[in-house]
Amino acid sequence: MLERLDNIAWHALTGAHARFASGSGDVRRYARGFSPIVAFANPARPDFTALADHFDLHEPFYCEGPDASVPEGWQIEAETTMFKMYWDADVPGVDEALDAFRLGPQHAAQAFELAMTTRPGPFGPRTIELGEYFGYFEGEKLVAMAGERMHAGTLREISGVCTDPDHQGRGFASRLMLKLVRREMIRDERPFLHVMRDNTAARRLYEKLGFRNYREVVVRVLSRTA
Repeated sequence: MLERLDNIAWHALTGAHARFASGSGDVRRYARGFSPIVAFANPARPDFTALADHFDLHEPFYCEGPDASVPEGWQIEAETTMFKMYWDADVPGVDEALDAFRLGPQHAAQAFELAMTTRPGPFGPRTIELGEYFGYFEGEKLVAMAGERMHAGTLREISGVCTDPDHQGRGFASRLMLKLVRREMIRDERPFLHVMRDNTAARRLYEKLGFRNYREVVVRVLSRTA
């Protein structure tokens, strides 16, 4: 099952998340409003011709792939690597985030604002519709959250993990992540996540919690220029 992580976005967008996808042929993307992520049936041979029909000019999106070149009419806005990690420990015995709130459509604007402030990765106004999201509030303000994004077979991604800078250091991220891990494993799902190469503090936290590295992959932000 872990081999699906090699092209997890494609498996999600043509499987459990097909209803959230648009695209044709060997190209799929999360529909507008969700996370701006694109998947190719064969990441080594991306079909930019088909992709052009599903993107506006200068609309940025994230994708994986080993090919460093793009055809005329496209540009690479950013490039780095990220680690795919999977859960490799027992089911957490206790839910230490019983006081966390389940986020719903009424919290979408607050979740999007927190994501834009903290930049946990590609996130859209409707991303919290892709799975369960939980968060902590201070008064009316959402100050921490974590949730689920890609879903393929029994693999379920933990994503959108972020804490407002003024409320860090209180263990919100760990408790929310372990809550999600526990819920997923009770459903016989395998938790996984993505973390950017430069986010070494997050990688250390995830390893401490029980995640293990699967592989490092190239990730780019692209856009269509013509």
